[in-house]
Amino acid sequence: MPTVFWTGKLSPFVKFIVNISNVLAWITGNARDTPAMKQRTKLGYESACTDHVARYDDQGLEHYTKIANKLLEEVDLQGKEVVDVGCGTGILTLRVLKQGASKVICGDFSKFMLDQCQTKVKGQNHNEALVDFSQFDAEYLPFDNNSFDTVVSGMMLGLVPGQKKTVIEMTRVLRPGGTLAFSIHGPNHYWEANDATFRASTKRFVFGYRIEFWPRNENEIRHILSKAGLMDIQIRRLTWQDDFVTGDRAYDFFATTTASWWYSKFPRDKIAEDSQKIRDYFDRKNITKITQDVILAYGKKP
Repeated sequence: MPTVFWTGKLSPFVKFIVNISNVLAWITGNARDTPAMKQRTKLGYESACTDHVARYDDQGLEHYTKIANKLLEEVDLQGKEVVDVGCGTGILTLRVLKQGASKVICGDFSKFMLDQCQTKVKGQNHNEALVDFSQFDAEYLPFDNNSFDTVVSGMMLGLVPGQKKTVIEMTRVLRPGGTLAFSIHGPNHYWEANDATFRASTKRFVFGYRIEFWPRNENEIRHILSKAGLMDIQIRRLTWQDDFVTGDRAYDFFATTTASWWYSKFPRDKIAEDSQKIRDYFDRKNITKITQDVILAYGKKP
């Protein structure tokens, strides 16, 4: 069951408003309709709501490469068969290949993102026999038990309603002795941008819906891994703050790397107007700093 209340940091007033909306979402059933939640997120990453995600690598490549490198710096991938769950544009996949994996399955629920990944991997002249591509839902992995030596995932789990179910699925497809390694949004991740967006956005279009974002702290992640039956659990946390030249630049980074998926609830003719309103708010309030809060999690299958 998805968490009803907001699990990340916000200013007190904004968090109160958001949680009132979340309670209403629970009462009306919107917060329990996980297929609809996943579809709304998917529409954002399919570039169906705005064109922000088309600039994903332009805005987010350095950011996600840093996370990928930190996640995998002590993971042995030489000769391993790997699945990348929620591969996005392939930033983590390319790192897996660089570290010597013998086979990689790249999977994402967004065909748009999967196509970007496929284009990028092929453009770097990797042996095509080493990489396959599959569109799937992370809560229902289309693989047999014990299929992979390693399962990796980069900043995907925070956008999944069934986080426990997803980790259980990733554990299921691991071979005994295999490693699960993933990164997820920590509680303070993007909080300044989230707060500004909630303040400036036209709320009537999203009020009564639980925003599809579930950051977690270290203890919660450790508990999820333990319940999945993993051992040798290790948790690390990375925090830093990116400083942008202008609020306009900060908004571009935020809107692009999140794919602005919440606009799936907006009338199409209102999206551009609302996006400009938020951009103007970032500039007017000088929102130029965005906190990055990343949990790195590891576990082995007995």
